[in-house]
Amino acid sequence: MWQLFQYPLCPFSRKVRFALAEKGVAHELVREYPWDKRDEFTDLNPAGQTPVLVATSGALTLIDSNAICEYFEETVERTPLLGAGPAERAETRRLVAWFDTKFFAEAGVLLLQERMFKRLVARSSPDATLLRAAGRAVEHHLDYIEYLLDHRRWLGGSTFGLADIAAAAHLSVADYLNGVDWTGHAGAKQWYSAIKSRPTFRPLLADRMEGLAPPQHYDKLDF
Repeated sequence: MWQLFQYPLCPFSRKVRFALAEKGVAHELVREYPWDKRDEFTDLNPAGQTPVLVATSGALTLIDSNAICEYFEETVERTPLLGAGPAERAETRRLVAWFDTKFFAEAGVLLLQERMFKRLVARSSPDATLLRAAGRAVEHHLDYIEYLLDHRRWLGGSTFGLADIAAAAHLSVADYLNGVDWTGHAGAKQWYSAIKSRPTFRPLLADRMEGLAPPQHYDKLDF
């Protein structure tokens, strides 16, 4: 059994939760807010970031969403998520890095800062200029998702995999924070609707951040 230290709107934790569910790895969620800077959590991860996955036996601690996902890809045969062959695995890893790095830097971190952290922690008003910049960035990423889907069934190739998991994790947080305008993106909507319908993804959509409700369309399959 495992304990996953995370909070509901951490996209990297969502990526791990989704991947663990697909792999059938049982785990318990432990609510951890990195900004609290608890000494006990810093002892687990000196970087002070979520997610952290700890074996309840105390035998192993896994840190960093990519390291966690790759660990279970190597140790659990069920539902391979990196693709078949070196080329597809390389493409999957490229796209995971795209959403973890580029999407998060251009859109995700701004939405979390302006619509979550400022409201719940800093008790200050969001910056409309930064929110507009995040919205434009999300538009560009939706365009790129549709470009990929024009050439393949799933983002990383012919089968569902970790690229879809990473993209959906980041987009779901942006959508929770009302930062995604789906208008004019039928292809991306169809892909995301398919993700939403997966039983392994539904628990993420049911999770809520205290004091911050998502828009009405957030957990609906028909949106």
